[in-house]
Amino acid sequence: MLRKKKTQIIDQLTDKLSRSTIVIATSYQGLSAREMTGLRRSLAGTAVGYQVVKNTLTRFATQRAGKEQVMSIIDGPTALVFGYDDAVEAAKVFNQHIKSTGVAVQIKGALLGERVLTSDEVIVLASLPPKEILISQLIAQLQATVRGLHNVLSFPLYNLGYILQARIQNLTE
Repeated sequence: MLRKKKTQIIDQLTDKLSRSTIVIATSYQGLSAREMTGLRRSLAGTAVGYQVVKNTLTRFATQRAGKEQVMSIIDGPTALVFGYDDAVEAAKVFNQHIKSTGVAVQIKGALLGERVLTSDEVIVLASLPPKEILISQLIAQLQATVRGLHNVLSFPLYNLGYILQARIQNLTE
């Protein structure tokens, strides 16, 4: 490869690494060109990118982007999945495509923020419910706590009302 072309690839990888919220390293050996194209097309509609990378060029790009941890999950021929918006959505879309098509792609690991994830942790991440559902579950839990506190604090007032009502009935009899 020419030096200019390599520099261009490193710049593109650096940009993708710096913009991504999650980077998933995968193997791609055994994929036909048709399967690779199908995988890229299925990811194109979302904020997820897929690129086969050279390890040496990736090392330079990770150093520039400040994400050297990516190199700990890269071993041998590697393709990277770049998730730009929601990290869970990127893992979910990629994992669903693998399951639905039966493509022989193996997840090696991922970098989520500053944390390196194993392949099992990436699969668990992909099985999480969508962000909106998690937020609604959190709100429901917060409301249940407030509701319980309200019941505990108002219960003595109800008892006081019952006692006063009973006293009024005793006095009227």
